[in-house]
Amino acid sequence: MSFLGVDIGTSGVKAILIDRAGKALGEASAKAVEPVRPQPGWSEQNPADWWSATLEAADKLVVAHPEEMAAVRGIGLSGHMHGATLLGKNDDVLRPAILWNDGRSSAECAEMEAALPMLRDIAGNIAMPGFTAPKIAWVRKYEPQIYEKIAKILLPKAYVRLLLTGEHVEDMSDAAGTLWLDVGKRDWSDDLLKVTGLSRSHMPRLVEGSASSGELKTELARRWGMGAGVVVAGGAGDNAAAACGIGAIRPGEGFVSLGTSGVLFVSNDRFRPNTKGAVHAFCHAIPDTWHQMGVILSATDSLNWLGKITGQDPARLSGAAAEGFKGPGEEIFLPYLSGERTPHNNAGARGSFVGLSHLSDPARLAQAMMEGVAFAFRDCQRVLKDAGTEMGSLLAVGGGSKSELWLRLIATNLDTEIALPEDGDFGGALGAARLGLCAAENADPKDVMTMPGIKRVIAPDPALRSAYSDQYARYRALYPAIEEARK
Repeated sequence: MSFLGVDIGTSGVKAILIDRAGKALGEASAKAVEPVRPQPGWSEQNPADWWSATLEAADKLVVAHPEEMAAVRGIGLSGHMHGATLLGKNDDVLRPAILWNDGRSSAECAEMEAALPMLRDIAGNIAMPGFTAPKIAWVRKYEPQIYEKIAKILLPKAYVRLLLTGEHVEDMSDAAGTLWLDVGKRDWSDDLLKVTGLSRSHMPRLVEGSASSGELKTELARRWGMGAGVVVAGGAGDNAAAACGIGAIRPGEGFVSLGTSGVLFVSNDRFRPNTKGAVHAFCHAIPDTWHQMGVILSATDSLNWLGKITGQDPARLSGAAAEGFKGPGEEIFLPYLSGERTPHNNAGARGSFVGLSHLSDPARLAQAMMEGVAFAFRDCQRVLKDAGTEMGSLLAVGGGSKSELWLRLIATNLDTEIALPEDGDFGGALGAARLGLCAAENADPKDVMTMPGIKRVIAPDPALRSAYSDQYARYRALYPAIEEARK
């Protein structure tokens, strides 16, 4: 008996097979066509690319692990959040999906909040351009001919689910990122839907992430050598799925994710919004559980950008920064290359280097960039604490966690131990597979979603605490000064 997890990302799809004990049996991946940016601040992708990559990844598993694929009894899905996939009456895609990092709908966010003063209280979140609802408000205003044809609006993984099962279904964690969900009640809000001219008929059916959302289509089961009755779980948004993958489902458990974007995630036993600090307060992927996130939009993406403009490999840049590290230098970096969510909620914010001199070289810039991301996480921690949230030690996930210097900087600035899991994949695909197991076996998520073994723990550096507190104060002073100068 085995279980399949599928993680739909903007750059591709990753699939993983696990057994009943959670042991990885095999994995495969497939690239998707990269998002396009028709205008500055826009980001779109063809939903067909997610489906093609899903088929390719699953087909690869059939070739490499035919017996394990034949034994699949449950499938779980994870996906990048907030993407607006607009479908017509025959489930035809009406336009390219508008993605999570698209910032075109800032004006619509303000209009939505003016139209419904209770919006933040119901949704538990500020109206931000990254969320789904403001994107639809933009389509309503600028593409009315498309808007009038909308029959259903699905998030990315729900679109893949539709093609897997024929069902329009979404889980609570992903639905919480639309700005149409009453997050405390875990149900669609008629008032929030009305602001964008929609009703429940436009929304998918809601299920918990660990519950069944339907069964795999017969033709796909036959294609992959599976039997009848393969259950497809509700699944989770990518961050909630990552939390399931590392076992962060109990109050106070959390992780710091150094991926393209950055996330400081903590699980909660109840709904704890803090909209003043632009904290995300969402449903978790399992029943009666919520979570909070501080989100920064350019984490490893900042390092990739620096590598591109300097013509150097990002890994070499981070290595050079580690070799020459002596504590904070003169350079300070604000990582707002795609705007920022927590704590500023400013899609128009832009990144900056401050304190440049003739001594500034790629290694010093890389260090400042890593410090700037660490400071951004410190901003997230500050507003999470304002919401009354305390967290224990954090697990590190994402590609940036390969840099010990980066983790040391984050641990020191958060004054929190950062645990590095044993080698293995503990991301969204594993979390999705675990949710597939729960749905197929009616298993208790607390029994399935255990934490991995820890390879080592990165502790805060007390010798650097004072210096970084001073540097963080300078960093915080720069944002309002630069934004004022840009007006």
